[in-house]
Amino acid sequence: MRCFAFKETLNGYNTPMKSKKNVSSTIALNKKARHEYFLEDKFEAGIELQGWEVKSIRSGKVNIADSYVILRDGEAYLLGSRIQPLNSASSHVVCDAERTRKLLLKKRELDTLIGKSEREGYAIVATAMYWKKCWVKLEIYLAKGKKDHDKRDTIKDRDWARQKERLLKHDVR
Repeated sequence: MRCFAFKETLNGYNTPMKSKKNVSSTIALNKKARHEYFLEDKFEAGIELQGWEVKSIRSGKVNIADSYVILRDGEAYLLGSRIQPLNSASSHVVCDAERTRKLLLKKRELDTLIGKSEREGYAIVATAMYWKKCWVKLEIYLAKGKKDHDKRDTIKDRDWARQKERLLKHDVR
């Protein structure tokens, strides 16, 4: 049995719309990157994947915690990501969980990444992997490394913001 919601259009006719499920499109996050780096410019890249990798991603067997992007021969590659192969994968396919995966970016975006990473010393860090329609996308940032005192300042600011929220919440009552 299908469940339809009706939406009134500009011409006055009701048209059926399928109700959407609240499913998160996020596959994997790299929370450590926000702690270790100052994230500046954001880019969205596609990933060149094999069939068994897509099946593993659908089942959630991905880890991008220690992943980073390198630039070689005018192309971007993702290193350090781990896509665990399924037990039911085909026997004729050799599954390498930590292989280097090519990132799909536009030429102008690649030029920006190459220029800033080589001239200005930025690192390129993967922060999230998510679904966009039927495609797997990777969110990457140009980032500068934090020093220890910067990390402590960030933690101190976050704690103070949390305490302010608590104080304001109790003052309202």
